[in-house]
Amino acid sequence: MALPIVAIIGRPNVGKSTLVNRLAGEQTAIVHDEPGVTRDRTYRPAFWRDREFLVVDTGGLVFNDDTEFLPLIRQQALTALSEACAAIFVVDGQSGPIPADEEIAEWLRQQPVPVLLAVNKCESPEQGVIQAAEFWSLGLGEPYPISAIHGSGTGEILDELLNYIPAVEDVPENNEIKVAIVGRPNVGKSSLLNAFVGAERAIVSPISGTTRDSIDTLIERDGKSYRLIDTAGIRKKKHIEYGTEFFSINRAFKAIRRADVVLMVIDALDGVTEQDQKLAGRIIEEGRACVIVVNKWDAVEKDSYTIYDYEKNLEQRLHFTEWADTIFVSAQTGQRVEKILEFVNQAAESHKRRVSTSVINEVLTDAVSWHSPPATRGGRQGKIYYGTQVSTQPPTIALFVNEAKRFNDNYRRYIERQFRQQLGFKGTPIRLLWRSKKVREMEVGSVNRATRV
Repeated sequence: MALPIVAIIGRPNVGKSTLVNRLAGEQTAIVHDEPGVTRDRTYRPAFWRDREFLVVDTGGLVFNDDTEFLPLIRQQALTALSEACAAIFVVDGQSGPIPADEEIAEWLRQQPVPVLLAVNKCESPEQGVIQAAEFWSLGLGEPYPISAIHGSGTGEILDELLNYIPAVEDVPENNEIKVAIVGRPNVGKSSLLNAFVGAERAIVSPISGTTRDSIDTLIERDGKSYRLIDTAGIRKKKHIEYGTEFFSINRAFKAIRRADVVLMVIDALDGVTEQDQKLAGRIIEEGRACVIVVNKWDAVEKDSYTIYDYEKNLEQRLHFTEWADTIFVSAQTGQRVEKILEFVNQAAESHKRRVSTSVINEVLTDAVSWHSPPATRGGRQGKIYYGTQVSTQPPTIALFVNEAKRFNDNYRRYIERQFRQQLGFKGTPIRLLWRSKKVREMEVGSVNRATRV
């Protein structure tokens, strides 16, 4: 059963995202002293007393200006209200009521959603009551003086909010697959999200940097749930100034960290750039499963050799992600978008797969029989005693050997290839831990294992 939704509404820079962070109990929404930081609607889990719900942060509403993203932000806010069981209208207690607040209040009165009025930035309890009283003029009922940054007054408005939040029982166990959509700016990440959802879930614009926050969206296909996380475009560090973009990119890196599978989106017209290579390295460093999505394939002029030449270039430029599946799509037309989830399922399954110790050692025995470990100049040869999987997500295998430094990079890559060929692990990185162990320790370990048996 879906959690009830509470929409946070207001003009720019009144503290909506600060209130979202307060209600969610963590610093999740980007807060920066600049109007228009929040653009899309973002959902955060929250609870009060015995109720759980989702708070939806929305962009600042401006009705007398149709430039840049403002009409799209209004549409996002309207969508949030259509989903919500209640709304909190946030105003600035320090500035008092202004015409922009009156326009939003008039608009909210036309919506079939109960509205609570939160007068923010009332840091002084005594002065806050006076500041809040000015907002009776908006005609939305009792104004509640609050300080989102300090938390004062939020308990009172939340107690009132409980009158509109239904109790949710028997929430099912969360078995969703978390999928982060990452890439450089303007490669089509938000268009891809909208193609999955079949609606304008995220604002799409040819202007780089449209997406600021990481946006979570739940979809279901064939009985499986997927949490799609759209992220800000990741640029080179030298192009990033401290401020909104800095926080956005940090959110994107956190999205990679909490994902099961990462969709790395590449612009088919630009090809693989140096920044794409660095981003792929970051995905491997975080140990995430990955699917490479080449977007805008419909815009590429093709002949019978185009796709083969492109795949060859991908293999050369992203050779360290040869284990990841690649798919060529068009988010704009929807071409092959749904097929991406087939690769996501396979990658997610490989990412959490566990293989028995006996099977791992069968693979090692075959690998060593075909290609013995190298010997050093002094004639000392490496020896692999046994291996065992120690963790998943990503699959991590510890190999116990006589001396780890006797195994060069070529042989380590050979062993990894053998695991992939024999066991699969398609779509996920695997980690091999080479552990030196003396013969005496091995003998003691063998005796202990035999004793336990």
